[in-house]
Amino acid sequence: MPVQNMEKIFQDKIDAEVRIEPKDWMPEKYRQTLIRQISQHAHSEIVGMLPEGNWISRAPSLKRKQILIAKVQDEAGHGLYLYSAAETLGISRDEMIEQLHSGKAKYSSIFNYPTLTWADMGVIGWLVDGAAIMNQVPLCRTSYGPYSRAMIRVCKEESFHQRQGFESLVVLSKGSEEQRAMVQDAIDRWWWPSLMMFGPHDSESTNTEASMKWKIKRFGNDELRQRFVDMCTEQVKLLNMTLPDPDLKWNEERQHYDFGKINWEEFWNVVSGNGPCNKQRLDARRKAWEEGGWVREAAKAHAEKRAVRSKREAA
Repeated sequence: MPVQNMEKIFQDKIDAEVRIEPKDWMPEKYRQTLIRQISQHAHSEIVGMLPEGNWISRAPSLKRKQILIAKVQDEAGHGLYLYSAAETLGISRDEMIEQLHSGKAKYSSIFNYPTLTWADMGVIGWLVDGAAIMNQVPLCRTSYGPYSRAMIRVCKEESFHQRQGFESLVVLSKGSEEQRAMVQDAIDRWWWPSLMMFGPHDSESTNTEASMKWKIKRFGNDELRQRFVDMCTEQVKLLNMTLPDPDLKWNEERQHYDFGKINWEEFWNVVSGNGPCNKQRLDARRKAWEEGGWVREAAKAHAEKRAVRSKREAA
């Protein structure tokens, strides 16, 4: 069958809300777009463990330590779900890891900022995980089956992370003046990088149009960012804190909050590898990969031994 006809059948399935499965025919660009997006998502989950793992040993109570350990463990699981989903598209996990370590593959720019105080843990839960949820809930209906199914559990767990983060901030915001100042400082530092998480304006994105056509994405970057601003502007009132944007104000005509200009120069600088913690994050991941080599080798040898045993028993 001509490729043009195959593409029409493929698009008709997309338009009819039929999920695309690994054995289905798909355009090569669709496959590559998914590999890029899913692997980037998986890398973000794994690298995202680093800024929070930094605070596990310094959590202020056993309760907070347990919550943070559980959250970091969830993020490791998310990475595994997503690497598995990407593998169904014909790329190996080793390839994806190599692309991350070489700098060819990207991860969310937000994880290249340092976590300076305990309040950062709460703000990451509220803002960073909140932005992630805003991006990821629509992915539960993305057109590629393995990705959409993985995202159902990911989003449920991310919702817990966001609630945990906000609850932590509520407690701190009712504490001492020093604790309140720590919360405000963390909000001031994480607000703009959180808005950058949604990516460049749709008019400047090279991937949005195709992703929307194939229903990999359901909403544009700007629409999701606006929803996030509207949500957080109301939530911050519960903390008796402020967002660091003098241009933030309600627009009666649009029925949305107007907000200031994002520093896209900073965004692209971080994406290009020149953020505050880019080198530190990649060095940590490379070191963990190298030091974990013996575990992978042992697991591989064990699997091969079991396969030989099973073959003998079957004979």
